[in-house]
Amino acid sequence: MKKFLALLTILLLQSCNYFEKQVPSEKELLDKQLKEINWQEVDEYPSVAECELLTDEAQRKQCFFEFLTSTIQEKLSVDTLSVLYPELDTIEVKVTVYPDAKLEFEPQFPKDSVAYDKVKIDSILHARLVDLPKVNPALKRGIPVKTQFILPVILKVE
Repeated sequence: MKKFLALLTILLLQSCNYFEKQVPSEKELLDKQLKEINWQEVDEYPSVAECELLTDEAQRKQCFFEFLTSTIQEKLSVDTLSVLYPELDTIEVKVTVYPDAKLEFEPQFPKDSVAYDKVKIDSILHARLVDLPKVNPALKRGIPVKTQFILPVILKVE
């Protein structure tokens, strides 16, 4: 019986080696997690208070883009852009939402466009697009991140 217990004890002590697993280092785990993250997509798009009540992510995103587009159109409709450039009915505006909820607007023009005074249009945009409602920045894994998108803004509604 003593021989059996001694043999069993030796076997148990030896079998512990089979259960040891190699634990990955912190750096390996971090690298693996970073590779799994899709950096081109955000978890939550920017939003405004009016859209926060919506629970569906797609509806909230659509609400935000419609709200921002209509707000920009409203602010630019009382301006001289349509007088200065009667042929200009739509302008593309690159909107940047920073993590601190700051907004930045930049007009986008075709590469071969020389018909428009880009500096003048840019200054009109910056002068008119003030006092916008507070925008909540986009979130990636719970952290506010910078996002950019281009909105087509219709200047003339006929």
